[in-house]
Parts: sequence; C-alpha cells; structure tokens
Amino acid sequence: MSPAPHGALRADSPLVRHVTLHGIVGDIVRLRARGVALGDLAHVRNVDGTAALARTVELEGDVVSLQILSGATGLSTEATVRFLGHPMRIPFSDSILGRVFSGAGQPIDSGPRLSFEPTVDICGPPVNPVMRVLPRRMIHTQVPMIDLFNCLVESQKIPIFSVAGEPYNALLARIGFQADADVTVFVGLGLIFDDYHFFRSSFEEHGVFHRCVMFVNLASDPIVERILAPDLALAVAESFALQQGKRVLVLMTDMTAYCDALREVGITLERIPANRGYLGDLYSQLATRYEKACDFKGAGSVTILSVTTMPGNDVTHPVPDNTGYITEGQFYLHGGMLDPFGSLSRLKQHVIGKVTREDHEQLMNAMIRLYAGAEEAERKRAMAFDLSAYDQQLLRFGQLFRDRMMRVDVSLPLEQALDVGWQTLADCFRPQELLIKQALVDKYYPRGTAPADSAPGGATA
Repeated sequence: MSPAPHGALRADSPLVRHVTLHGIVGDIVRLRARGVALGDLAHVRNVDGTAALARTVELEGDVVSLQILSGATGLSTEATVRFLGHPMRIPFSDSILGRVFSGAGQPIDSGPRLSFEPTVDICGPPVNPVMRVLPRRMIHTQVPMIDLFNCLVESQKIPIFSVAGEPYNALLARIGFQADADVTVFVGLGLIFDDYHFFRSSFEEHGVFHRCVMFVNLASDPIVERILAPDLALAVAESFALQQGKRVLVLMTDMTAYCDALREVGITLERIPANRGYLGDLYSQLATRYEKACDFKGAGSVTILSVTTMPGNDVTHPVPDNTGYITEGQFYLHGGMLDPFGSLSRLKQHVIGKVTREDHEQLMNAMIRLYAGAEEAERKRAMAFDLSAYDQQLLRFGQLFRDRMMRVDVSLPLEQALDVGWQTLADCFRPQELLIKQALVDKYYPRGTAPADSAPGGATA
C-alpha cells in the first residue's frame, strides 16, 4: 500500500476508529459502521504502519464497502479504518494549470504539492436546467471534417467512435492544442506510458500546456483510479467554468476502459451483470459524467469530447450503444479518416450559417452529396462497369476530398477550409453541376483556374 496523500487526512471533529474488517475482496473491504454517507472518504492504516485512502462505494444496512484507492495488496484484516466525514476533494486554483495528476488526484509531475490550495468536492449535483443556456457558440478545432461538416458546439458532449489501431489519440491531441478553448482538461484512462508521453509532449511542443490540466491513469495504476479520474477532471472543469467564466474543453480517452473498470469493480461487489457482463446501471454511470457538459447562464461552458473504442468494430457493443443515447452525435474514425456519413453533430444547426460564413451550409451539403456519388462510382469501377465522364469527375473529386479534408493530419482554419472546399469543387466540376445557389457560386466559385472549365462536358483529364 502506498502512503496516504499529504494533507488529505485532516478532520475537524473527533473520528471513530474501526478495528475489524469483515472481508477483503480485490480492492474492496467491508466493515460495520454507522453514520457513513455514500462517497465518504476513509483513512485505512495497515498493521505495518502504511496508510491509504478509501472511498465508500456501497452501503447495505450497517455494512460499508470501501474501495482502496491505491489497491488492497498486502492489507490485513486487522487494519484500522477512520472515516473522514466528507467526499473526495480535488485542489482547484490557477496553480493546477500546467500540472499532471494521477487518477487519485495526486501530482505525478515532480511539481510541488497543493496541500493548502482551495478544494472542490467531486461528483457534485447536476446542473439546474434553468441555468443552462441554449448552445450557440462554436469551438474551432481546425479539423476540416469537424469544423466544416460536423461543428463542435460549446457545451456539446460527443464521442469519437473508433477501433484499436486507429489514430484516435493523435486526433484527440490535435484537437487539444488547436481548439480555441480557454482551458483544456485531459483525462487518460488506462494509457500506456508512450501514449501519456505523446499527449504531454504534444501539448508542450505546441505551447498550450500552460492552460492544460492532465489527469492520467496508466495501465499499471490501480483500476480504482480509472473510475475516479473522470470525476476529478469534470469537477475541475466545472469549477473553471462557474468560478472563472472559462470555456473549458474536456478530452477523455478511452471511455471503454472506464466502463471495463466499472464492470470489474461491480463483479467484486457481487452485483448482477447485465449485457455482456456490464452492470445494469452502465447508462446512468455514463450519463452522470457526460451530462456535466453545459453552457452556464452568466458563466463559462464545459464541452466534452471523448474516445470510445468499439471492440470488434461493433457499434452495438454496450459501451458505444449506451453512449449514443446520451451524447449529441458522434464522430466515426476508421481507415485513418473521419467518415462523413457515420459522423453527426446534432447541434451544428445552431452555428452553421449563423456564426459561420453564409456559404457554409450549401457547400457542406454539396460536398457530401458529391462524395456519396464518388463512393457509388467506386463501387461501379470495382464491379468493372463502364464509367461515364461524370463518373470520372466523381472519382477524382473523391480522391481530392479524402486528401484535402478527411485525413486526420489535415489542419485548416474554417475560412480556409471553406475556400479549399470551393477549390476542390472547381477542380472537378463546372458551376452548373454543383446545384448550389447561384448567388453563392458567383461569389465564391474560383473562376478561371479550374481544369473543369476547359474540359468538354465537365470531364477532367
């Protein structure tokens, strides 16, 4: 067992010491106690003098189940327990910016401890709907497939659906250092060290680490911390939004690892499993976290972008399936590209054409329609059908669209992405083939530079 966190064991009132543990299963210990609330912290001292924090995770009559945050390896049934009378807290001030914390909220970056900083409780109450503002501000990510086709809106909660081996961490890091947020809160769940180092190096190299807070649970860390990390991060994000009026972007990867941790702890607590071994409250557990996304009246906002890996690329798996009912859309990442057909932002209509350029909606719809035609032309070519001149145009457009827009390593500000979109159309089609309002074509179509202008029937070389 690791030493208890410095400064976390103080209490103003006399504490009762419990000296009998009734059982230890995994990282869960059980004992009899009264006057304990769900979520309360406890100080556990082993017979060898080592100490650790524990959190109350279940109450059944006077039987209390505690989750040892640092793991129960080596713990004796003769250990003593003292309840601290308050839930877990996390330091909150500007001092936490540019810092890295473990899933238990302890600094792991060799920086100074924050024992005397103000703290906030984790797992606070949900936001009163009256205090929520209708989302109407866009977060620019400089990722064309997001900004142009599925805008990320402040207070939105949206996952990236992907599979193992895809560059979802690279995409999430890119959004982290390119997004126009005031504060970025990163949550790593079950990361290998290389991935943690990649995220930290990316934020440092692009000069945004000073406005980031990182909560990192490595694959080798106790699984209990994997469950706590999102709550710590969201408590900090909510405090920045409410107390300082900041626009906060929360990035989390990977929520499937979080749900697997919930399942493992649930089995330890002998709860009845439901679909594929996950507990019946999986939806509620996810919703409790995702619903922290909010645009607060008279204050800032919290926006949540997470990664959810789909085992076997199965979208009906319990984790992505439940996530889809909670969030306001999703991004599909496969083949190293964001899929324009599976991806959806249900809040984009609040900003497209309202806070963005007038041609945004028409250009977006035209490009998706033509790319769907390019996919159909690809299928015709694969089946050895004869291709028309227009099919050849569609094929060329599809290739340019993938190279200029869909790859995750493409970075373009929205205005530039719109211009690139018009240029891509002009490289393949004549104005009358676009089915876009003539006023917009007259204003934005790049004249005199497109090969399509000089090709008979709109065909390209």
